[in-house]
Amino acid sequence: MANITFDSLKKDISKRNFAPIYLLMGDEAYFIDQLTELLLEKVLTETEKDFNMLTFYGVDSDVNTIVAAARRFPMMAEYLLIVVKEAQELNKFELLDYYAKNPLKSTVLVINYKHGTVDKRKALVKNIEKNGGVVFESKKLYENQIPSFIKNYFSERNIRIDEKSSQMITDFVGNDISKLIQQLQKLEVSLPEGSNTITSELIEKNVGVSKDYNNFELLKAIAEKNILKANAIVDHFGKNQKDNPGVVTLTVLFSYFSNLLECFWLPQKSEQNVISALNLRSSFFARDYMSGLRNYNASKVMEIITYLRIFDGKSKGIDNISASPGELLKELVYKIMH
Repeated sequence: MANITFDSLKKDISKRNFAPIYLLMGDEAYFIDQLTELLLEKVLTETEKDFNMLTFYGVDSDVNTIVAAARRFPMMAEYLLIVVKEAQELNKFELLDYYAKNPLKSTVLVINYKHGTVDKRKALVKNIEKNGGVVFESKKLYENQIPSFIKNYFSERNIRIDEKSSQMITDFVGNDISKLIQQLQKLEVSLPEGSNTITSELIEKNVGVSKDYNNFELLKAIAEKNILKANAIVDHFGKNQKDNPGVVTLTVLFSYFSNLLECFWLPQKSEQNVISALNLRSSFFARDYMSGLRNYNASKVMEIITYLRIFDGKSKGIDNISASPGELLKELVYKIMH
């Protein structure tokens, strides 16, 4: 089954279009857990679960017992639901292929294989797909995918969040989904009564990210060559290094200037062309690139990328005897803007 995504699986499961086998594998446990929870909710009613749901754990189960259970027929229900958790610990895991060759349509077998993947060339994977099953690889999200994840998370709960606020959370948390969900849930319960909008003020109060002194605002100041504002933010970062690690700031700046360099080769440097060339989510992010195109030239941007590489080395102790992270960042931003 080609082009299987987390969202497409959620839609199918929500519509009760069930596959006989789900092999949910990969390094990102969050998506595996979410799909499993949705199957637990949709396949059986609470009453039906008493006789038609079984849960096995790989560390203390065996394949023969699981297969025997999966070959049972449901009692007073349309489906039998079998969930195998920690399947990566299951001894002789590949022997599940005997069942995958001829699965029962009345059984929904859910296999949770976390912190790794099953070789897609294996007969088990091929037979699951051949016989109408689902093989889903849950991959870690890249950091540039996190803002969209945040927006979708809140959208499903009828909560709005703007681009700046989602980027603030991303810069603060990164792509660790487990930590991210904790912060999103904290914001959700912190919404004032009658409000359905996450604001930068709410984030500052409940997450601990300053709405004025963050990487988003620093990047904007640098793009606009607002030296006073950039210096104020850098000074704040130097005094609050624990909440503003240099590696995050470096990543943000390197990504921006690398992309900005690409923009100089566009035949027409319009906002729409920048959005298309860089695959940006909206015009909101294109504004910083348009500011950069006005305030910097290609030669300067190439110099800046060199400065960023030097900063990276110095922050790791290369050719740096005593300068603090805050002092290094001040020097970097000065060189970028002058």
